[in-house]
Amino acid sequence: MRVLVQRVTSASVTVDDAVVGEIRPAAQGLLALVGVTHDDDAAIATRMAEKLWGLRILDDQRSAADIGAPILVVSQFTLYANTVKGRRPSWNAAAPAPVAQPLVQAFAEALRALGAEVAEGVFGAHMQVASVNDGPVTLMLEL
Repeated sequence: MRVLVQRVTSASVTVDDAVVGEIRPAAQGLLALVGVTHDDDAAIATRMAEKLWGLRILDDQRSAADIGAPILVVSQFTLYANTVKGRRPSWNAAAPAPVAQPLVQAFAEALRALGAEVAEGVFGAHMQVASVNDGPVTLMLEL
């Protein structure tokens, strides 16, 4: 599992002209773009949620857990693109939807179980993701 996390002051996901998930303007929050590969499982999703929740990337070296920062979770299979050869990315390392969808959901649920306020995109939908990066701070999380 890979999570590209951005520190944001606001973020939203729109599908078919309707906002389906958002972090309203706040002091700080996190936008988590989540990619799943073939050998990921629920235990990895839980560990990644714990890592993100405790990651000290907010002001004054605080974590989302420290201040109750909201998190917007968006599925992002393209995090597993292979661009080594040619000009057309290969998606072979990305897990298929029947594997990935429950794990993205498990990641979001694990965050909620930790106490996070979580908004979500729509798995597999064509989404427009808008965000206001803060810093900017962008990190790739992997286990």
